[in-house]
Amino acid sequence: MKLINIPSALSITGKDIQILLKERGTLIYLFIVPILFVLGFSSTGGMEKDPQEEVITLPVVNLDTGVDSMDLLDTLNQGGAIKYEIIEEVVAGKQLENGKINRVLTIPENYSTDLESGNHVTLRLVNGPDASPTKTEAVYRVVSGITADLSLKIQLISSFSQMADMQVGFSPEQRAFTKEIIIEQAQSQFDRAKTEPLVALEESWPDYLLEQGEQEIQPVNLFVPGFTVLFIFLTAQTTANSIYIEKKVGSFRRLLAAPISKITILIGKMVPNFITGLAQIILLFGAGIYLLPLLGIDQMNMGKDPLALILVCLILLLCSTSLGVLIAAIARTEGQISGLSAVILWVFGFAGMWFLQMPLTPFFESIARLMPHYWANMTFLDLFARGQGLADITTNLLVLLGFTVLFFIIGVWCFDFD
Repeated sequence: MKLINIPSALSITGKDIQILLKERGTLIYLFIVPILFVLGFSSTGGMEKDPQEEVITLPVVNLDTGVDSMDLLDTLNQGGAIKYEIIEEVVAGKQLENGKINRVLTIPENYSTDLESGNHVTLRLVNGPDASPTKTEAVYRVVSGITADLSLKIQLISSFSQMADMQVGFSPEQRAFTKEIIIEQAQSQFDRAKTEPLVALEESWPDYLLEQGEQEIQPVNLFVPGFTVLFIFLTAQTTANSIYIEKKVGSFRRLLAAPISKITILIGKMVPNFITGLAQIILLFGAGIYLLPLLGIDQMNMGKDPLALILVCLILLLCSTSLGVLIAAIARTEGQISGLSAVILWVFGFAGMWFLQMPLTPFFESIARLMPHYWANMTFLDLFARGQGLADITTNLLVLLGFTVLFFIIGVWCFDFD
């Protein structure tokens, strides 16, 4: 008996696909529902408030311990357009790199001391790869406006103080500075503040974005791959149900009695999951490219590395297929299959998508990394929205491959062939 009998495996696959094609409810669940999700979320996800009316949260790393930095932050809040949020420097760098935050303002060490001494101070506004150019421009204008006013105020005060110091010990008749001279001196300081501000704001973008031009993540580049990942993993439930029904009606026992190996049977049951997931990818990505633009929605960006995209899809399909074997192995009843699928597939599917859009505490970030959905969504985001290639997503692919191997080994080990 051959360890793997390809014709026998394909025969089992063909039978399962024929059964699947006859189940209209399952076809609607696997193909029509995903399209509706993509259309609904892609069309509404891009509706944002007017940046002038929306309060923008600005993460701030404050390395200064003086009162002047707090005055700067209080002034930021007073405008109403920006709300600052203090964040640690190490955390800010990590979350900026992972896309959890879109920008961060850093107040340097000794900020207050340097201001009092009249030394030049530079604030740093660092933008992440997913930062909205519109919101970033709004933040830059607000912060630069505040620093310009602050520069003028400090330089004028310094100018008046210098003039006062120079006249100490002189009688009123001996004082050299008249009202006209003081006004002229203040005007010169005002002009200097415009061209040589004491407090400067330095803005930076990732190098590859400067080369490509500023980009903003479109909802379609998030929701189409996100729901593709969710529904591909939902096919694992179809695989588990297929195996359970085979056992329930007794046909699985007949397969075991046939002159084919157990691994051949498993492969035959897994391939339909792979083919179904592949059809979902083609359908949903095709909708993102061709259907959504017809409805007035932005076209999905497929990235610049076709090889990386193919590898991601293949590993994702293998991961989902292996998960189907695992669910079939540990679930003993149809209710258990449905319950496990509801928790593992629906909850993890939505969580893996939403976790990419919000700042996470270390605890929740650790939870997110335990979900293959999170890694799959992160990989598609890197390819489609950030323009990265195979070399940039190697770690993500290895993690997904690790989930695949883990699911398959545990599934085969726990699988009840009786």
